[in-house]
Amino acid sequence: MNTILKTSDFNYKLPKELIAQDPLENRSSSRLLVMDRETGALTHTVFSEVTDYLQPGDCLVINDTKVIPARLIGERLPREVAGLKRNDDQVGARMELLLLKRLGDRSWETLAKPGKRAKEGDRISFGDGSLIATVTEVKEDGNRVVQFDFDGIFEEILDRLGQMPLPPYIKHKLKDRDRYQTVYAKYEGSAAAPTAGLHFTKELLEKIEKKGVKIAHVTLHVGLGTFRPVKEENVLEHKMHTESYRILEKDAELINTAHREGHRVICVGTTSCRTIESVAAEDGTVRACEGDTSIFIYPGYRFKCMDGLITNFHLPESTLIMLVSAFAGKDKVMHAYEEAVKEKYRFFSFGDACLFL
Repeated sequence: MNTILKTSDFNYKLPKELIAQDPLENRSSSRLLVMDRETGALTHTVFSEVTDYLQPGDCLVINDTKVIPARLIGERLPREVAGLKRNDDQVGARMELLLLKRLGDRSWETLAKPGKRAKEGDRISFGDGSLIATVTEVKEDGNRVVQFDFDGIFEEILDRLGQMPLPPYIKHKLKDRDRYQTVYAKYEGSAAAPTAGLHFTKELLEKIEKKGVKIAHVTLHVGLGTFRPVKEENVLEHKMHTESYRILEKDAELINTAHREGHRVICVGTTSCRTIESVAAEDGTVRACEGDTSIFIYPGYRFKCMDGLITNFHLPESTLIMLVSAFAGKDKVMHAYEEAVKEKYRFFSFGDACLFL
């Protein structure tokens, strides 16, 4: 009889003051907790010293997605414009859209707030009216598909009107948008940053390459599901969100060469991990491809490609802490988190990092 994997098994106590509200002035000055997966031994260091744990021939896999200013705040158009029946007190009401996934040239899947007031046919105006969204579909999961009406280039309008979609636990306003981007961010499409990569500077990446470590790029556009808690007590009943990814030929070859020559493949972030594990064959090789993945990694999963993981500290009972536990062992990971709380590490998106080898 199989033991039920309980969501509550991945809970831990975190004082609110340890949730990092702002990025550090120097990206690589964050702390780094290193864990030996075999022994569970912990080492405390700083992120700039991560090179000490990398070896020539290793392949570092980074996610080069770029966060878009996906949070739009607008208001309902008057009903005589929208042509809908509604109470007068709803006209001009504040509405918020979070862009999740591009479906077409002008069509996006979004999260609307307040959702129950975003019905099919509703129209929302943003900024000076240069961007108008019409709700065309209400999906089963509550997300809304909208069609945008605008003149000009959408990306330029979004850059002017949109805000960075920071996680709900960050209460401070971000002063510099670039601090919620990795220094290697390239392809736009994420509603959240692959935060393990925020610790790298261009200088640190150059130092890593000079040591003989290869750097492979993958692209996975991070969706809102990153922040969604697991609501089912039985982990196996959780339905994972879908995210789109791409791996190019040259990067697949870098990963495969490392494997073939007996070196380690070390992922920067759970998004890089989910990308390569989604496409890896049983022998650990990956191929150039693109598509959507809803892979859910939890204890019991057999990793085919990843040999090491750099990641941040994750929310209690989240799919991310389950992924880390699958890789490093639940008891060892929970002990590491307890130690991090005791040592007052900074947690979550703008917080400190872990390295599991």
